[in-house]
Amino acid sequence: MTPWSLLGAYALLSASTQMLWLTYAPITTGAAAALDTTAGGIGWLSAVFQALYILLSVPAGRWLDRHFSRALGVGALVVAVGAVVRVAFPEQFTAQLAGQVLIALAQPLVLNAVTGISTRYFPPRDRAVVVGVSTASLFLGILVAMVSGPLLMEAGGLGLVLLAQAVPTVVVAAALVVGLRLRPPAPVPPVPAAQRGVYLDPLMWRLGLLLFVGYGVFAGLSTWLEPILGVYGITSVQSGTLTAVMVLASLLGSALLAPVVVRRGRSRDMLCGSLLVGAVSLAAIATAHTLPWVGAWLVVCGLFTMSTLPVVLELAEAHVPAGSQGAAVGFLMLLANAGALVMVLAVQGVLHTAPWPLVVLAAALVLVVPLAARLPAASRVSRPVDVTPR
Repeated sequence: MTPWSLLGAYALLSASTQMLWLTYAPITTGAAAALDTTAGGIGWLSAVFQALYILLSVPAGRWLDRHFSRALGVGALVVAVGAVVRVAFPEQFTAQLAGQVLIALAQPLVLNAVTGISTRYFPPRDRAVVVGVSTASLFLGILVAMVSGPLLMEAGGLGLVLLAQAVPTVVVAAALVVGLRLRPPAPVPPVPAAQRGVYLDPLMWRLGLLLFVGYGVFAGLSTWLEPILGVYGITSVQSGTLTAVMVLASLLGSALLAPVVVRRGRSRDMLCGSLLVGAVSLAAIATAHTLPWVGAWLVVCGLFTMSTLPVVLELAEAHVPAGSQGAAVGFLMLLANAGALVMVLAVQGVLHTAPWPLVVLAAALVLVVPLAARLPAASRVSRPVDVTPR
């Protein structure tokens, strides 16, 4: 297996974690009936992911720094086991919750490995592309869950949904475990004796707060887009299509736009501009509500604002000491998931008082523009030693 095929297996497993996370979101009513529970109970099958990510993100990152292959391999296997547990008991709510808990426990080990894959197996010139592809895969998993879930549910019920998601998950998890036998092409830098500095670094906090708001806005918008647009007469089917379009734009922005920005050293400019573009997009949707208008602005929002995640991760990877990338990503993703939880609850509080949900999200983006403006001008900083072959 080559580094690029290892990246492919990793990206597909990352996509699978997001697909499994949102399994029940687009089929809430049917899933509740199949599992003999309420819509609130179905909500817990997704909410457990954010709760456990906040608790486990930092320790998962530290384990990845110390034993990268072992930690990521365990994460891959546990994700696969969780998917199989769901298939084995498709009509039992407790079994579905157990499967979701297993996947949620492993998710930080998978997603926090994004910069570890890039720094261990790829030369510096390729790392922006690697991080971009890896983060774009998250949006791919969301897109697959949202689009395929209702179709599979209609064709064969919840059992078919669970089986169709478990099979590719098990395959890519096995491929990743095999791929991790590939030795890094260069010596892996030692883990610093103390990683506390990562959590006290002012730049890391600025990056973390940017993700707190940026990822939070994406989560709030994705979660509540249907009721937000429903106030303006847009149907559930139309809002579902618009959500898919926005996620697809986010995928393309992460995979194509972010690596170019990082390579040209324009990360700070991109982050400042993207936050403002996102705020303008949400304000535009609040002022006019025709379907083409809303769809166009959601594409702009997804393409720019939602694709800032790989840029932030690249800035962090370049800033922290070699060997601390897992701890850095764990810290940032903790803040990102905390932001998602806060933004979802904040929007929920004003959900039925248009246009306040969109105003709240737009204002949050504007408020963190000064943080982005204080970031370093260059997208990369030099390290004392870089032994990765070019």
